[in-house]
Amino acid sequence: MPDMRVRGIRGATTAEANTREAILAATDELLRLMIDANQVCAEDVASVFFTTTSDLNAEFPALAARALGWHDVALMCGHEMSVPHGLPLCVRILIHWNTRVQAAEVQHVYIKGAAHLRPDRSFSLNRA
Repeated sequence: MPDMRVRGIRGATTAEANTREAILAATDELLRLMIDANQVCAEDVASVFFTTTSDLNAEFPALAARALGWHDVALMCGHEMSVPHGLPLCVRILIHWNTRVQAAEVQHVYIKGAAHLRPDRSFSLNRA
């Protein structure tokens, strides 16, 4: 059996607007897809880093994880670098996950307007 390792699960999406509801809805959708795609349980999560572009500041995206019951997971929010050609209204998540899964098997999730950031990692919302 492979050793337990810390792996990073990346994901990104876009919010509809700079509102509390839009930020939490976008974050919740992305986080649930990341969890489902990788069979993640909160007990195996070391920490999660949430970032938004500077045009999203109406709410902390980490609240979406708290709403899922992730009360004992270390969560942190921050802003992405403000790059002139960067994607607006973008929420990014990096989960630090303790797992035996190999790095090449980790399913990263890029959806909505963020799908073009990593076309090789884009995720169909129509997956069954």
